[in-house]
Parts: sequence; structure tokens; C-alpha cells
Amino acid sequence: MSHTQVQLQDTGASARKITVRTLLEKKRQRQPITALTAYDYPTARLIDEAGIDLILVGDSVAMTVLGYESTLSLTVEEMLHHARAVRRGVSRALLVVDMPYGSYHVSADETMRNALCFMKQGGAEAVKIEGGRRRAATVEQLTLAEIPVVGHIGLTPQSLHSMGGYRVQGRSLPEMEELLADAAALEDAGAVALVLEGIPRELAEEITATVTIPTIGIGAGPGCDGQILVFHDLFGMTFGPLAKFVRSFGDAAELMREGLEQYRAAVLERSFPADEESYHLSAEMASGLEKLAAPVSLAS
Repeated sequence: MSHTQVQLQDTGASARKITVRTLLEKKRQRQPITALTAYDYPTARLIDEAGIDLILVGDSVAMTVLGYESTLSLTVEEMLHHARAVRRGVSRALLVVDMPYGSYHVSADETMRNALCFMKQGGAEAVKIEGGRRRAATVEQLTLAEIPVVGHIGLTPQSLHSMGGYRVQGRSLPEMEELLADAAALEDAGAVALVLEGIPRELAEEITATVTIPTIGIGAGPGCDGQILVFHDLFGMTFGPLAKFVRSFGDAAELMREGLEQYRAAVLERSFPADEESYHLSAEMASGLEKLAAPVSLAS
């Protein structure tokens, strides 16, 4: 087989559509799963074209894009708006949409309606809900309706008030026992993957070894089957202190600040737009404009 043929085969493999079965296969083959959040079309395009496996329209959009203090204020309509935008930018990655706080807490019927809305109108290929054993019945209900569900345990931001803040979970033996039971219950209920957030790496490794579905960590150490970060954290576009587990992979915010300063200066000194950045009339039309603009003398 020629080098060119190998390159073509590799390209085809990397362009293959990612599904929940792909993630399971990656776990079985011990291939790391890559995941990031996205909230709009251009970001989704960039992430998808970079070959990231999973894109999450996260409820973190509340803080990173919409300026809320937490995720709790986010509505179904706001999530649907961002899901649609991301959907238009994704062709390869698996698209997962967060169900916001309150969208799966009132009744089974309302949960189903909201989940179907994200699948049918938002273009989701799976939804994500927070919580362990207490959400097992919800996961089972959605799974029976052929809606893939990604579970989320550990530090669950929607439980901010009941947890007493953003605190690392699973540091005591009772908490570890509870999280292991949560993971098992969600797997039994049909969850296709688990997000493990803000837990000790040793516990995350144990959960990953115990369940047969993929685990995706955020602040859970390197032993998970995959990793996810918030896109804006990745590039310094978050206003405020970053969590310990966030690593910067570029400073887009500084690049934008420099560009904004240069733009403002160029406008103030009238160097933008330049002549080559302007449209021109033909000589004939320019002459006609001069005649139109000439003052009209009134007959005495």
C-alpha cells in the first residue's frame, strides 16, 4: 500500500461520524475521547473541523456567554437557541445538549417534552442530565424513548446551593461509596456515558474501571476515558479565576484586546479605512456626482 493510500485511509477514518457506539468502541480499545463545549456556529465549526469527538452545548453558556452568575437561570428556550446554532456547525462530532436546571425536575411528562424538543428542534444526538441514583428513573424513561442520555455525577453545578458551593466531591468514604453507586445506577438505567466532575483522580479511575460505558472527566484526573473542558476556559476568554483543572491552550482574549485597541486607534487617526479598502465611482459617474453637488444659481 502506498503512502498516499495510507493518508487517504487515515483521512477517511478521522472524518467518520461519531456516535454513541463510537465512544463505547473507543473505551474498549483504550482510545482517549476528546470533548469540548460550544455555544455558537463558528466555534462549533472550528471544534468539529479539529476532529474533536464530542461537542457539548453546555449550560455553562449561562456564565461564559450570557453573563449569568450561575447556570440556574438558564431557560429551555435559551438552550434551544444555542443548540440550533451549534448544530449548523457540526457534521462529524457527537452533539450532546445539556438539559438546564428545572427542565427535568417537575414531572416525567415535562422531562420527556423538553428532551424531545432538544432532539427534534435542537438537533441533539444525546442529552445530558445531572445527578446520580435519583435520576436513574429519568434516564431509564428517556432511554426507553430512544433518547440517549449522558449522566453527570460528582460536582454537579446545578446543585450549587444544596452542595454549599463548587466543592470537590467524593473525598470521604461515604461520598465515594455514594458516587460508585450513582455510576452503577446510571449505567444500569441505560446512560451511554458519564461525565465525572470535580472528584479525586483515584475515585474517577475506580469508576472508569467499574463501568462499561465511557467516562469523560472534567477536574477528575487523567484516568477517565476522555476529557472535556469549557471552550472559553481553554483560550483565556473567561472573566474570573480559573479552576485548578483548567489548562490554557492559547490566549485568544489577549489577541482580541490587541486587535480592538489597534482598530480603535486606526479609526481615531483616520487610517482606516484606507483608499484600497474603499469603493470608487467611474470617472464618468464621479463627474456626474460633481455636477449634482454643484450649487444651483437662482435666476434673478
